[in-house]
Amino acid sequence: MSPVQLSRRSLLKTSLALAATTGLAGIAAAQEKSGGRLIVAADSEPKNLNPAIVASNGVFYIASKIVEPLAEASFNGKGGLEPRLATEWQGSDDGLSATFKLREGVTWHDGKPFTSADVAFSALSVWKPLQNLGRLVFANLEKVETPNDHTAVFHFSKPTPFQLIRNALPVVTSVVPKHLYEGTDIATNPANTKPVGTGPFVFAEYKPGEYYRLTRNPNYWAKNQPQLDEIIYRVLPDRAGAASALEAEEIQLAAFSAVPLADLARIAKQPGIKVIADGYEALTYQLVVEINHRRKELADLKVRKAIAHAIDKKFVIDKVFLGYATASTGPVPKNAPEFYTDDVETYDFDVAKANALLDEAGYARGPDGTRFALKLLPAPYFNETKQFGSYLRQALQEIGIDAELVNNDAAAHQKAVYTDHAFDLAIAPPVFRGDPAISTTILVRSGIPAGVGFSNQGGYENKTLDTLIDKAAETVHAAARTALYKDFQKQVAADLPLINVAEWGFITVARDTVKHVASNPRWAVSNWADTAVDS
Repeated sequence: MSPVQLSRRSLLKTSLALAATTGLAGIAAAQEKSGGRLIVAADSEPKNLNPAIVASNGVFYIASKIVEPLAEASFNGKGGLEPRLATEWQGSDDGLSATFKLREGVTWHDGKPFTSADVAFSALSVWKPLQNLGRLVFANLEKVETPNDHTAVFHFSKPTPFQLIRNALPVVTSVVPKHLYEGTDIATNPANTKPVGTGPFVFAEYKPGEYYRLTRNPNYWAKNQPQLDEIIYRVLPDRAGAASALEAEEIQLAAFSAVPLADLARIAKQPGIKVIADGYEALTYQLVVEINHRRKELADLKVRKAIAHAIDKKFVIDKVFLGYATASTGPVPKNAPEFYTDDVETYDFDVAKANALLDEAGYARGPDGTRFALKLLPAPYFNETKQFGSYLRQALQEIGIDAELVNNDAAAHQKAVYTDHAFDLAIAPPVFRGDPAISTTILVRSGIPAGVGFSNQGGYENKTLDTLIDKAAETVHAAARTALYKDFQKQVAADLPLINVAEWGFITVARDTVKHVASNPRWAVSNWADTAVDS
């Protein structure tokens, strides 16, 4: 774990400077009224804050308070959804259209009215051609009709399951203002860095290396929301620094496990601090071993099974994740009961069996005990992925595989794995986002162009599995589609194009004064309209 690099003195200095800059004194130890100012930790600084283009948690964490989707995930809503910019939605029986009734009386932060034209423009000009996830979900979107200002009818060239569209609504349907984007280079539009939305908060300012500031939208469509007057995202890239800031009462909340897991037991005992594991149910992260099938050794199923048997998942859960994770059985997590099945082949921790499989495959140990060597690239995004990389190297040594650890920064890692294919094994943390077609099947589907992150760049090709994936993508009937994805899990577990090790949600640590935390399954990346801070 990282050492504490930010002292209380340095944090307080930054806090006071922020207070002076924003014209609100007493940021470090302010006594807030109900509503008030919420100060949270941010461990990254996304430059593009347009979730319609970059649908990622780092962007959503900030932008979801500004830019709204058609619907949000809900613990209690119909079909697990709660209306946002859409109030009703319905898919046709043939899968060729989907109709959305849109909320009336909504205005953009610049005062212009929100209409169906904004939805049509967002879908056709942004989600489908530009968004990392929308490209898949809306691949067959042909046109969007707008019979009136508050109705949008999506038309598809091929049957598109409404089950997929519905499950994807919170992630891929952030609506942007047509009047600010039409006729511009959308990818470089200034509104990508200073977003204009319909959400409960308005983008106010960004100071690189210091903070983002959002202010209350006084014209928000929801009655008596938002409750907060202001949200400050303090840039604290060092996770131990976030823990120190919480203890010093200089921030009030740290999401996405910004506080190191090793510190949770200690910090939970501090007066006025609570540790919250809920609110990430729709953001299940998966610890995955990506495999480059271009290596003849790794193209051998016996070798892949040997590696799977060499991994002690219980040790990983207990020691790497300190119990804040569960073992995976395959590509769909247990947190997705609509699709999940445990009726799949599993690989218990068994070093003897792993060694026997490698012997059968013809990879005998050399004089030094090594069968072959390979390059292992852990993703640098989380301490846990890096720690698992070190563990896996040791586990592979036990079965005669010499793994060279290659640690890169995020940009170099993505280029090496997803563009240059300069890896043998890689450790990735993909996110399951409510439906296997959104971000899961792409991990094993063949034919994905180089450069697409969190996709099959290992050269794995299985025509039977590809056919199943393609069939599920056009199966309109929900029960039949669900059955196909259960078969998908069986095939992936049997052939091991990659190895699913663990799955986890994140942890939020907050002061007791922060109210309405974890109120939906995507809380950290939802709008926080009902969140408040009490004195």
